[in-house]
Amino acid sequence: MTKVDTFLVGQGFGSKFFYRLIRGLIILLSVVYFRVRVFGKENVPKTGAFILAPIHRSNIDTPLASSVATRRMRFMGKDSLWKIKPISVVLSALGGFPVSRGTADLEALKRCLAVLALGEPLVMFPEGTRQSGPTVHPLFDGAAYLAIKAGVPIVPVGFGGTEGVMPKGSKMIYPRKCSVVIGQPIFPPVAQDGRLPRSATTELTAELRVALQVVFDLAKQKVGQTI
Repeated sequence: MTKVDTFLVGQGFGSKFFYRLIRGLIILLSVVYFRVRVFGKENVPKTGAFILAPIHRSNIDTPLASSVATRRMRFMGKDSLWKIKPISVVLSALGGFPVSRGTADLEALKRCLAVLALGEPLVMFPEGTRQSGPTVHPLFDGAAYLAIKAGVPIVPVGFGGTEGVMPKGSKMIYPRKCSVVIGQPIFPPVAQDGRLPRSATTELTAELRVALQVVFDLAKQKVGQTI
């Protein structure tokens, strides 16, 4: 199993304090500046590993996703960011782990599996890069593959209003009303004879896309946007 750097991502007092401080600041900014309301918090597992799979429409999606649960979320980042010591310490404390740019997808998935094997929650945007528009774009199979391989649920998350806060290509952060809708966990199929057909991953991805569209539409409705 590929090892993942856990420096400052353990149970140390300094790590906990720093993470809670940053999370508190994110929540304060979200409530005051973006008037964020979160719906469906009860759908976030309190223990064990899971994959948080949000819609991706803005640069603020990652910190917003990390703040929906009290537990520290893990997320991938370009390994070049870890070459700068102060930044690497901060990213690691916030739950980030490095993935080499240009690394084969399989290696990145192995690192994600290593995180899930530790019982930690993972943030993964199934659309890949930031997209735009009211419709969920075709999803990559990564989240479904990991869920099946690790035997963990996927929690779909929809954001409403974030595209107006920091649109793709924008360096400005605008005050906009935002909402977060957390859907019910989607559990991967369990093999009866020890193996699942390859179609299981595709089918789970399709199920996730439908669930994402539902929570995305609800999140937009919460901020008065049409669907």
